[in-house]
Formats: sequence, structure tokens, C-alpha cells
Amino acid sequence: MKRFKYTRNPLIDAEPMVDFRSSLKKTVERVQRDKNVYVYTRHRQDYALTYADFYDNIRAFGTALRLRGLSGKHVVVIGDSDPCYMTAYYATVITGGVIVPLDKDISDEELENFLTLSEAVAVVYTEAQNSRMRTLSEKYEKLLFLSAHPGKEEEETQRITPLEEFIAEGKRAVEEGDDFFETCPQDLDKCCAIIFTSGTTGSSKGVMLSQRNLVSSAMDSADVIDQLGDFTTLLSVLPMHHTYEVTTGHLTAHFYGATVAINESIKYVSKNIKKYKPTYMIMVPLFVETMHKKMWEEIRKRGMEKKVRAAMKLSDALLAVGVDKRKEFFGELLENYGGRLDAIVCGGAKLNPQCIRDFRSIGIEIQEGYGITECSPLLAANPINKNKVGSVGPAVRGVQVRIEKEHPKDKTGEILAKGANVMLGYFKNEEATKEAFTEDGYFRTGDIGYLDKDGYIYITGRKKNVIILSNGKNIFPEELEEHLAKCPLFLESVVVGREQPDAEPLITAVVYPDYEKLTGLSDEEIEKKIREELNAINRTLPQYKQMRGLEIRKTEFEKTTSRKIKRYKV
Repeated sequence: MKRFKYTRNPLIDAEPMVDFRSSLKKTVERVQRDKNVYVYTRHRQDYALTYADFYDNIRAFGTALRLRGLSGKHVVVIGDSDPCYMTAYYATVITGGVIVPLDKDISDEELENFLTLSEAVAVVYTEAQNSRMRTLSEKYEKLLFLSAHPGKEEEETQRITPLEEFIAEGKRAVEEGDDFFETCPQDLDKCCAIIFTSGTTGSSKGVMLSQRNLVSSAMDSADVIDQLGDFTTLLSVLPMHHTYEVTTGHLTAHFYGATVAINESIKYVSKNIKKYKPTYMIMVPLFVETMHKKMWEEIRKRGMEKKVRAAMKLSDALLAVGVDKRKEFFGELLENYGGRLDAIVCGGAKLNPQCIRDFRSIGIEIQEGYGITECSPLLAANPINKNKVGSVGPAVRGVQVRIEKEHPKDKTGEILAKGANVMLGYFKNEEATKEAFTEDGYFRTGDIGYLDKDGYIYITGRKKNVIILSNGKNIFPEELEEHLAKCPLFLESVVVGREQPDAEPLITAVVYPDYEKLTGLSDEEIEKKIREELNAINRTLPQYKQMRGLEIRKTEFEKTTSRKIKRYKV
């Protein structure tokens, strides 16, 4: 069986990643010192941070940790996307500590529980967290609170240290000859990051990752992302507590001298794409599908749909014989995406295949991939030159994948993975760690799927979401949700198995409809129309997979900060 193999990005051979410190130093030496690592906006004011200043801040932060007796300890970072996030991340890890990124939207109760559970000695946070951190600072006297953007109240509170002062403290020591940061040993195989999985603090597991895990995943990302180098601009849209965003975006970009533009708000994504003119982006399906929807709305508004579809057909035909006219045909359309956008790496959930086809037709490649936090997170991704729509691509270079089937005749089974990117284990949870691995060291992803003859992975469901019927058949909600997503009347949908007394679970479609398309209809008429759409979908499905239950929402589903529906709350 011939399997696809990625072509090694030549930059990796020229500048292989070793550890955070040496890789960052090489980048600063290779690119111009005044090259921007970050560009961003705060309070309508534009800012930029150079690679040289970024490295100096990281070194100063790490030195200050040692001066305070905190090097080698656990540091929490929480807040909006900001350069300080990665400053704390790198400095903590390089000086032997453990970084603990937390979701900025967790409740106060969850935050307190995680501070205790993670054994944190310091918290780095951005402006939006100031208020609740002032309250917590009075409660946790042994914690060092570092405010990246302190207000007047923070500056007057002795329990809170402005991050700028903390970094200045480290810089003074470096100027006086303190070389701790540059000489401290780097253990690539010790825990350097704890990432708490979604769920309540009681059910959340702390994924322990090492520098080797993260560096390995970043190198694999470099193989996937076409033409990555110091000419690259990434628009960072996803929250920085997400391993997918940090590894595939920030770490990979930093190691190769790219510029990262920070998107300050979800509502400004379109505006910032035009402003920063990115060459690639890391996104989740909701963002891509929204872009796709808006693109066609604008095309139809201008009465250009037939013309654009005809141009797409011609473009696809030419591309099939090696002639690429997409920039020429769709230049005006591509200006809406900054004019330089080559590719979007998309993961986190299933993406509507039509989005991939349409964006490819106009000149933007969508590289659908697959990852999981426990694998740092990248496991697979579609290569630009051999993209199979519907698949998440072959395993990346450093990963081995196999399918564990319950019965030899089964087509699908649980996806197992092995590689240098796979986690060390779960923090203080030996039992869960043991259950997560096979006897020969493969990690159990919990995802169900299969491999084709070329080694491309197809995901058919999530093991923990499976609905088991009384006849033993397994229903994977994700498969049915793909059908629901094709209906223009349904904005969002989730399929669940509602328990029934003395009966098997009722397969239920929970739908948030597009109420703009239902204006003027009564609740009864809305339900009737949605039921008609659902019945039409059911007629295309085997009887045992049909969705007999229907629940209609008045509001959209609650989501995580990475815009994934919180299924467990449905």
C-alpha cells in the first residue's frame, strides 16, 4: 500500500527546531532585528513588537522569575490574545517551569479551582481580567499577580505587580551580568505545559506536554503549511489558550521569522483580514463557513452568481491541467481577504466540503486537518497539492496512525496515534493516563474513522458522543449533523440521543433555525416548516439513523472561545 509522504519544508533542514530558546535565538539572528514578530491594536492604537524586543522581554521575564524564586514553578496565563501571553509562555518553559494557559471565559469558581489544581505560583493576565484578579489577589496572598495592562486601581494595589515592572526588574539583572536565562539546562522531556481539557473542573483532565511534544508538532506544522518563512503573515484569530492556535500558529511562525497579526475581536475578523493582508490563517469551521456564506451573499447582492460560478468551472478545468488563473479571474474577490491569502488551516470539527471546493476555485486553499490536545495537537492534515475533500489528510510526518477495529470485518474503528508529539500523560491522574494508551504505546484518540488506500484519514464520529441503539447499532451524531448543515434553514444543529423510559434513545435533532428566513410565521408554522425539512433529510437516511425527535432553539448554542458548540450542555 503506497502512503502519502509530506515533502520536508527546506527551512527545517536549514534551521531545525531543537528547543524554544535555541530556536528563538536562531530566528532573531537570521531575520532583521527590527522585523515585527507581532502587530496588533489596543484601544484603537496600533502597536508592533520586533523579534529583538520580544526575545529581550522573554529573557527578562525568565530572569525575574529566578530573582523571585519562581523559576521551575507553575505559572498561569489567562486573557485576551496579546504578545505578553507568549512572553510568559516561553520564559516559563525555558527556565524549567510549567505554563498553564486557561480559557479567559471560565467562571470565577472554575478559575479558583484551576489555580489550586494547577499548583500555580503566579498569574499573568490581560486587561479584561483586571477586575476579578483584584478580588482574587486579596484571597491568594502567596500568588504573584502580574497585570499586563494595569489600570489605576491595579497600580494602587500592592498585591498586584505591573508586568512592565516585572520585566524591567529582569532586564536590570541581565544588564548587570545575570546569565541564568542563557545557561539554564533545557530538558526536552519534562512536563513544560499543562493544558486543561474542556469540561467542569471535576471532569477536566490536565494534559501534560513537553518541549519535545510541542517542537515536534510545530515541525510537522511547518511541513503542512506551504511556503512558510519570514515573508509569511499569520492572522491570529483563535484564543491563545488553545494548543491548536499556539502550536500551529505562534510557535511555528516564530521559529521561521513570520509576523503574527493579532485579531482583537471576533467581530473585526473581516476588517483585520483586509488590514493585515495575511498569507495564511488558523481557523475552526464556524469561521470558514461564515466567510463562505458572506462571500456568496455579496456575490448574489451584486447579481454576479451565474458569472462567478461559470468562472469557477473554467478555473477548476484549467487548474486540472496545471494552469492556474485564479488570481487573474478572482482578483477583485480576493481583495476582500487582503489579496495575499494563500491558505487556511482548518480543524476542530467537520467542515462543510463545499467551502473547501469554492475557496479552492477562487485561489484560497483550505487545508482541513485533525488534531487533539493530547497530541500537541497536530495528527493529520491535507497537503495543498493533494487535498482529498472529506478527509482530514494523511498523518503528518512524525506521527504513526492505525485503526483499532472491534471486529475484523468493520470498516471503521478507533483512531490510535503514536509519535514524539503525544503527551506525557494526565496531571496527577495515573489511572486516566493508563486508560489512554494501548499496551504498545499508542494513544487512544476517542475518534472513530478509517484509512483509505493512500493513508488518508476519514473521521466518522466521536466515540464518547456515540448513540448506541438497542439492536447494537452505533449512531455517530457528527454524520447526521453533516446532513443538517446542508439545509439553508438551519444555522446551527446538534444531534443527541434523548433517553426514554423503557425505550431506546430517541435520535433528536436540536436546531437553531435562521429566523430571518421565517419572518412572519407563527411558532406552529415554524415548527411545521422545520419538520418538513427534517423529514426530507430523514428520507435519505437508513431507517435506524432517522431523527425522529426535534427540538427548536430560540437562541444559538453556547460555545467555547474557539467557537465550538458545548455539546455536553445540549
